[in-house]
This record gives sequence, structure tokens and C-alpha cells, in this order.
Amino acid sequence: MLMKEHIAEQAKLAKTAALKLATATSEMKNAALLKMAQELISRQAEILAENALDIAAAIEKGTRTNMLDRLKLTPERISDMAEGLRQTAKLPDPIGIEDFHTVRPNGLKISRRRVPFGVIGIIYESRPNVTVDAAALCLKSGNACVLRGGSEAIRTNKKLVDILTDAAISAGLPKHSIEFIEIIDRDAVVAMCRLRKLIDVIIPRGGAGLISRVVEHSTVPVIETGTGVCHIYVDKAADSDMALKIAMNAKTSRPSVCNAMETLLVHKDVAAEFLPKMYQAMKAAKVELRGDELSRKICPEIIPATEEDWSTEYNDLILSVKIVENLDEAVAHINKYNTQHSDSIITNDAEAAKKFQAEVDAATVYVNASTRFTDGFEFGFGAEIGISTQKLHARGPMGLEALTTMKYFVNGDGQVR
Repeated sequence: MLMKEHIAEQAKLAKTAALKLATATSEMKNAALLKMAQELISRQAEILAENALDIAAAIEKGTRTNMLDRLKLTPERISDMAEGLRQTAKLPDPIGIEDFHTVRPNGLKISRRRVPFGVIGIIYESRPNVTVDAAALCLKSGNACVLRGGSEAIRTNKKLVDILTDAAISAGLPKHSIEFIEIIDRDAVVAMCRLRKLIDVIIPRGGAGLISRVVEHSTVPVIETGTGVCHIYVDKAADSDMALKIAMNAKTSRPSVCNAMETLLVHKDVAAEFLPKMYQAMKAAKVELRGDELSRKICPEIIPATEEDWSTEYNDLILSVKIVENLDEAVAHINKYNTQHSDSIITNDAEAAKKFQAEVDAATVYVNASTRFTDGFEFGFGAEIGISTQKLHARGPMGLEALTTMKYFVNGDGQVR
């Protein structure tokens, strides 16, 4: 069977499963999620064995250390994945929730309720946990899913899908609720993006190249989950110790993820005091700093930044640094170079905080907290399908409600127009 035909056949199977999933009870879906969590733990040796093969292949290809971290699974990470499934099972079922009701003068009763999309296509890269998060959120919201992970995690993802599918079927859900595209040819992405009548929405989750490729080629509606050029602005009214703690967490706790800080902005009035402390802490953490001319006057060891640095998602232990005149310059810089993901201000000035949150154009805007909290689990969503940086339908961490659409129910007793 040709590649396009094979992928279309998988989507057709998912479409059939979606019709049954749409009417599955909350009890059935929750039982499936709990069974999936149980099986991840009991079969983790199988998962880790396949993941070790993926890691070995990635090392042989010369994959960067920070990207290996995105690929690597451990018993702790598998436990976290299972806990995400359990948390998703505990969440309220969004399907059937009524958010509008009216009775028209002619007696027509009109209501609006949340319903599943149907089939959701998810195209993602190296992080295997996305396989579990995606399946969990899709099933809980009554959607079938067609998953296409990156080639670097192909063995791990196949094993995860096998385990999740076995568990879902044993709990009574349709057989093809989770379909996984095993074809690693990049043209498989384009083929999947052209299945407009079979896939209802596509969500790309990965780097800028993947997202732009999906947007460019897709005839299926796309919910963009963007890259993360995230900023932290240290205001003149910032607590210096708090600013340093937050900056270190945002940059070094896990530099390969999209909610890690990539640019640090510092008010000129506190730069002379704050930058040397920050430089020493970052240097100890092996972070390479790239700064503007003013920051290099204070810390000459900082490498000169280029224009490209301000718009780069490093996904690595690299940080660009800039000294700004005031809050307005900080906001202007962020709105010019950010990817509308997550940005934060460190300040004890309530008015500055209010202005920053009102004027910065991003899905999540923080005051006195690390950008690393932009995450479905941290927001209490159980898991996330991705972090949307667009403005249509869903924005920010996408939980269950983001995977539903609306349907109007109209009841009459013979009305005609």
C-alpha cells in the first residue's frame, strides 16, 4: 500500500472510532485512563528497553545533549506520565456541558453544548511523554487521535501506543481510538495534513521548522503551538534575590523546553548591582551569556549578542541579556521579539506589574514567578496537548476544553420560518 493510502486508511479507522467515542460515558473513559496508567507502570521495563535503543541511535547520530534529555525516559518520568493519566481521569468531563440556553418568542428552545472535534491529528518531535498526554486528553474529551511522532523516538512511541491501546480496548473503548503513524518519511507529515475530510484539526508540537511546515502544507485547520522565546524583565523595583532565583530556575531547570527563559532584560538602575551576581551564578551553571553593549560594559566576559539572538529559541544553556532604559522599552522589546508564549516581570511595584501584564502580548504573563510554570499539569489541567500561541479558539496550555467544539441543539414543536 502506498504511503498516502496507508495514512488515509489509518485516519478512516480513527474516524469510525471517533463516532463511538463521542458517546462514551465518563465512567468508561476514566476507567480506560486509569488502566492506561496502571499498564505504563507495570510494563515500564519494555518502555525503557525501547527508549534505550532510541537514545543509542540518537547518540550515534550526534544528537545534542539537551535534545537527548527531551528524548530520555526514566522510571520517574514514566511515573509522572502515569500520574498525568490519573489526574486527567479526575478532571470534569467537558463533553455535554451547556453554556448557552434560550427560548425564542416562537417557542424554539436553543442550547449550546460542548462536543468532541472527532479526529485530532497531532504531529510532534522527540518528547515521548507527548504520546501519552495527547492520547489521554483526546480520549477524555471524546476524540480519536492520529499521532505522528519524530523518528528519533519511533521505538519508544510505538511501544507506548501499543500499551495504551491494549489498555483502552480492555476498558471498552473502540479499537482504533489511538492511531500511530509509523512512517518516518517527512512526506508523511504532508500526507497527514491533506486529510481534510478525515482529520478535523491538526496540532503541531515542536520546533519552528515543524510548525511552519504543517501550517504551510495543511488543508486541515491547524491549532499552532508555538516556539518559546520567553523573557524575564528585572524591574528597578525588583527584589534582587528573588530575581536571581527566578532567573536561574527559568534558564537552568530544563533549558530544552519551550517555557525556558531565552532573554533576560534588566532595568538600567539595578543592572550594576544585579548583573555581576547573575553572571557568576549563570557561569557556575555553565550558561553562555550573550549581551548588548551596556551589559558587556558591566560584565566584559559576556559574548556580544547579535540581532538574531533576540529572536532565537536556544533550547540550550545560552542566554541573551539586554539592559533597558525603563518598563516601556522592556515591553516594546518583548512584543517585538517574543513568540507570544510566556513572559515575566520581577518587581515590587504593583503599578509596573499591572502595566506589564496588560501590555505584553503573550499567552501567559507572569509577575514574580518563573516562566517554567506554563504547563498543563502545573495549571491543574492534568496534562496538556500543547501550548497554543495563537489567538483563535485556544491560547496557552491546552487542556480538555481546548479539544472540544460547540454544537447547537434546537427543539421545536412544528415551527416553520
